[in-house]
Amino acid sequence: MNGDILIMAVFTVMLVNFARYLSSLRALVVMLRDANPLLYQQICRGDNNFFSLSPQGDISRQKRLYQYIRSQEYLHHHDEVFVGKCNKVRHLFILNAALSGALLATFFLVAFAGL
Repeated sequence: MNGDILIMAVFTVMLVNFARYLSSLRALVVMLRDANPLLYQQICRGDNNFFSLSPQGDISRQKRLYQYIRSQEYLHHHDEVFVGKCNKVRHLFILNAALSGALLATFFLVAFAGL
């Protein structure tokens, strides 16, 4: 197996998972408006300008949502659909982090093992 094909396969899987993660995160932010208005106000800027994942976005707002999901504060929420969406976003984030590590390991494997 050619090393370039292996790298492209892992990279493609990572990109597809990242697109799923962003899509689920956007849906979560929309659900957040009704499920947890206080948190929604903390992470969204107002005037229909949703949470921005760009480098120009406010990092403290992004960090607040990250901490909310990482610490699993949503588990005490009464809406099961919202809790399920938060779990999905959390698992997709973990999966994407693992795939990023796998891609990095694949780079080293191809570079040093000569596949």
